[in-house]
Amino acid sequence: MELPINKNKPLIMHVDLNSCFATVEQQANSHLRGKPLVIAAYTTPNGCVVAPSIEAKTFGIKTGMTVREARLLCSHVIVRDPDPALIRDVHIKFRNIFQDYSPHVTPKSIDEAIIDFSDMTHVLRRSLSEIGTEIKYRLRHEIGEWISCSIGIGPNRFLAKLAAGLQKPDGLVTIDHRNLLGVLEKQSLTDLPGINTRFEARLNAGGITNAIEFYHAPMDVLKKQVFQSILGYYWYQRLRGWEVDAIDFERKSYGQDYALQKHTNDPHELSKIIMKLCEKMGRRLRNAGYEAKGIHVSCIYRDGTYWHKGKTMQQTMFTTLDLFRKALWVLNHQPDKTKLVSKISVSCFNLDKNPGAQFSLFDNEDKERLVQDATDKINAKYGEFVITPALMMGMNNVILDRISFGNVRDLENLYDEPSG
Repeated sequence: MELPINKNKPLIMHVDLNSCFATVEQQANSHLRGKPLVIAAYTTPNGCVVAPSIEAKTFGIKTGMTVREARLLCSHVIVRDPDPALIRDVHIKFRNIFQDYSPHVTPKSIDEAIIDFSDMTHVLRRSLSEIGTEIKYRLRHEIGEWISCSIGIGPNRFLAKLAAGLQKPDGLVTIDHRNLLGVLEKQSLTDLPGINTRFEARLNAGGITNAIEFYHAPMDVLKKQVFQSILGYYWYQRLRGWEVDAIDFERKSYGQDYALQKHTNDPHELSKIIMKLCEKMGRRLRNAGYEAKGIHVSCIYRDGTYWHKGKTMQQTMFTTLDLFRKALWVLNHQPDKTKLVSKISVSCFNLDKNPGAQFSLFDNEDKERLVQDATDKINAKYGEFVITPALMMGMNNVILDRISFGNVRDLENLYDEPSG
């Protein structure tokens, strides 16, 4: 039996700040407004463009290009490093605005959020389109006049996100049962959120070449032939406006990584980087009330090869020193230590909630935890790395502060860190 289109009132709003990293930079620096600007991981020619401004996009500059490629398309493009503190400040401000309308706000990235009004129908006195218009106004007047956003409204998260992308850079679009098929008729497969070129190839192999054909494909074809998994059933529901994405997955790990500007195999240099990664990772782990039993280290080498190793320990790891010792032990198991490392990652897994047990002053391990707790509180109050291990001295400009685009879990500390 064919599943009908969801005819319920569209109560999911997706808000996407336009060209966020670049726009926020233009808001803070008025002389950059109206000019082609890119924010790049590094400003060197091989640095990756992480956010082109709206003006830069008109020259064909896209996320993922190198700075060199961007300059070939626009010789006068301005290149800037990211300003994570500025971006986080804007993120907190726009999240606070959203929470004035619904308690159910889910950040999807540093520049995207979902506002769920499903439980708010009894207090809603205006349409979501009116609320969306007001949110746009408040972003410009409370955060900055250069800040704009695209808003999509739909019966589920998928269609709300699709709607948000239809009229960028400053759109407000609703998709519901009345216009859904008309919208899908105009979309290619890769216009749909979540459909990449790999999924497009699968769909093409099943005779599906565009979004409306995807919608009309029988559920059995999607499940058994195209995706060969339950994913086919999820897509069948998603395209009809039924919610399958409102799932909060339990945290399974914490991790940090760093791309080295200067590739090295020097054990001392690598150990310093490992220490700083463990400090950043450990702060997040402890802040969330966890300890870990597993540690994983991976390296990408300059020649393009890759190595990784994980180890589960008998004792839990809680302090930065715990994590560092075990991560260094794992790193020392590289089969070829002569290779130059270009990127290194550390993560911890097998998480347990820290029971918060009473510590003994006569136990060395307990003393380490007490010292770590005190250090974390000082750093939280006065700034990151005010107190650091001696190994990290002179590393202020190593492992620059970065924001992960897709990993919303990195935002947890913005809401949970104690204020002082």
